[in-house]
Amino acid sequence: MGRNKKRFVMILSLSLLVLLGSMNICAQPLGLMSQKPQEKPEQKLLSSANGRFVFGQISNSSKDQFMLDTFTGRLWRIAESGAIGIFLRTVPYRSEDGKCSPLPESISDPGSKEVKKE
Repeated sequence: MGRNKKRFVMILSLSLLVLLGSMNICAQPLGLMSQKPQEKPEQKLLSSANGRFVFGQISNSSKDQFMLDTFTGRLWRIAESGAIGIFLRTVPYRSEDGKCSPLPESISDPGSKEVKKE
């Protein structure tokens, strides 16, 4: 009788192993899972084809949103104030001599470089 009992337990354990081994059993996570990698957003320009004004963002911060006038080169930062709401703040350009202006310096054509003699 001892042999039959051992055979029965062995057959039962092997059949359970075969049946349960083929099933996918998932345990509930305990909060120790690794974090999902952050997806980098694609940098897209918010403009239409042949548009004069181009909107752009240089980082993930909402404070780094800009509007560029492609005809004149003027640049504005999109800002927000509690009293006013959303508005455009001019971003000045600084010239080589340290002066600031709302427009960039005029750039001469690359083919017609003038050489200054000292």
